[in-house]
Amino acid sequence: MGNREDLMAGAKRCLYEKGYGRTTARDVATASGVSLAAIGYHFGSKDALLNAAMVEAIGEMGAALGAVVDAANQASDDPEERFAAVWDGLKAVFTAHRGLWAAQFEALAQAAHAPELAHAFAEAQKEGRLGLAALFQGLPEVPDTEEEIVRGSFYQTLLAGYAAQWLAAPELAPNGRDFLRGLRLVSGSVLSPAPTSPPAAAER
Repeated sequence: MGNREDLMAGAKRCLYEKGYGRTTARDVATASGVSLAAIGYHFGSKDALLNAAMVEAIGEMGAALGAVVDAANQASDDPEERFAAVWDGLKAVFTAHRGLWAAQFEALAQAAHAPELAHAFAEAQKEGRLGLAALFQGLPEVPDTEEEIVRGSFYQTLLAGYAAQWLAAPELAPNGRDFLRGLRLVSGSVLSPAPTSPPAAAER
């Protein structure tokens, strides 16, 4: 790999192992096997490098999420069974990418004081929502419409909440059946019944 690719690989390793705020430029240089000066040459700053590495690592984790959804879609034709299977399968993804999830929450807490970081998250937000909308429907992609963005936002909220609970206490995090039951309970108490068509007028 060239220096740029080495720096990205080293930065991602640091995010997983040390987190966002504790990673120094020297940490990245050491993990990458390149000089400190290479960070400035290729990325301008350590923060810009970490931001780019965060976005790339999230994309790689998205591929793991996609594999879980694909497996759930192949396991059953029942939408409810697939929904529950996805959330059960995500436990393995959280285990493998625990350090990245922790780094994301850490970075989000600092975004208000780091314009570059806030911009990086904002840029990835819409793409992430459309990606999740496609994933959970078992589609390669979805159109850039308000409906799909809202759908993706819903899944994004569930996913982030699940990650937060799992990071705090994995043994207390909900399983797929819990998610399905919660969806039924919330839907039943929030959504109005579908309107019924008025009876057809009797023929005269």
